[in-house]
Amino acid sequence: MERENKNICLLILFLSLLLLQGCSNVQNPQEANMHPGLSELIRNDSVARRFQESSPQNPTAVESAIELSEKYAKLSDEASQLRQQNSQLISRNQQLRDQINNIEAQLQQTQKELSEANKVLIDMRVELNSWKSNVLGFRDEMREAETAQLEALIKILHVLGGEIQTETVQGGTIGSADSAVATLGNSG
Repeated sequence: MERENKNICLLILFLSLLLLQGCSNVQNPQEANMHPGLSELIRNDSVARRFQESSPQNPTAVESAIELSEKYAKLSDEASQLRQQNSQLISRNQQLRDQINNIEAQLQQTQKELSEANKVLIDMRVELNSWKSNVLGFRDEMREAETAQLEALIKILHVLGGEIQTETVQGGTIGSADSAVATLGNSG
């Protein structure tokens, strides 16, 4: 029984605290019934006007619906045009990508051919320089061969009865082809 008395006392004490707490919060009963943000909404004129009848200046619901449907039609036309432009741009972009791929392939082929041409040109230059050095190296031998040919021609002409005059230039005799040809022209 003592336990029940303790529980009842605690219950009475708890209820009295709740009542005192509730009384201290409710000092203004009008504000206690309203939502805290509700008073701001009521003060706002646009919220108050929603529930009033429309005046001649404000459009009616039908007029608003017509206006919105016109805006929707315009916007849907714009969206359609933009979709069409987008699809055209996508196709043009794909064409340009294909063109770029083709041009890059051609560029790589051209670069390959250019590098091969450069290699061939370098090889030809090396061969030309080699040929030049060979030709210049055999220049004296070719002069000696021409001199030997002219001397043989001079001997043949001398045997046939032609007169040959040799001239000296700067202390030496001209036994070259030019002097022999010059003398042959004078005797002819």
